[in-house]
Amino acid sequence: MKTPAISDAATAECELNGENQNREPDSHRSEPIGSWQVQEQPRHRLLSEGAAGLSTAELLAICLGSGVAGEDAVAMARRLLKHFGGIGALLSAPMAQLVSCHGVGPAKASLIKAVQELSLRDVEHALTYSEQFSDPASVSRFLRRRIGHEPRETFACLFLNARNQLISCDVLFRGSVDLAHVHGREVLRRGIEVNAVAVLLAHNHPSGSPEPSQADIHLTHRLTELLRQVDIRVLDHIVVGAGSCVSLASRGLV
Repeated sequence: MKTPAISDAATAECELNGENQNREPDSHRSEPIGSWQVQEQPRHRLLSEGAAGLSTAELLAICLGSGVAGEDAVAMARRLLKHFGGIGALLSAPMAQLVSCHGVGPAKASLIKAVQELSLRDVEHALTYSEQFSDPASVSRFLRRRIGHEPRETFACLFLNARNQLISCDVLFRGSVDLAHVHGREVLRRGIEVNAVAVLLAHNHPSGSPEPSQADIHLTHRLTELLRQVDIRVLDHIVVGAGSCVSLASRGLV
């Protein structure tokens, strides 16, 4: 008799918690992973099946290295994924939030942040060598991961060459995005330094809502006029929330 497939909603819930009912062995146990049967251990399964054969929790467990007393590394990974709401939010969480979780000390938190940075550099590398900087979804996804979960407002510039290829992504300011904190001369200096032809401006809203404020619009116009004097075009200003972005250009504000 064929086992009924679980619903899409149930599948999504499993993946959110780092589970995969088709490929993950039971890990609700207290003994360390080293005492499991070898064929069930995540590292062995990665070597024999490949990384794609493991669940998110198992992959994270390999990075964590160990669990805590009474909780193996896979169960700990599942707990962390559920606590933060998924792998993206976990990787983007500030160090202070990570180390506040039971069993996550500076060493494990550092590994998590290293994984995040490597994934961001991979996306940035792909954007750098793409023929055209023309995939808004990829750019938005990159910006959400880079600055979307910053606890303070963070202002970044993505400088482009004449072929609209990424030259450099620079976080220039942290704090409040207003006239007192975003200094046009610094954006101008960096744009000239990397010989940029165009730039995408971006900043996050820690509140989570990406709706641009009047201050955001005013800042965009001020920087557009300033950079135009040295032939650097402002293509867009993207406001980044925790889960979505707003393009000022798409609203006719650039």
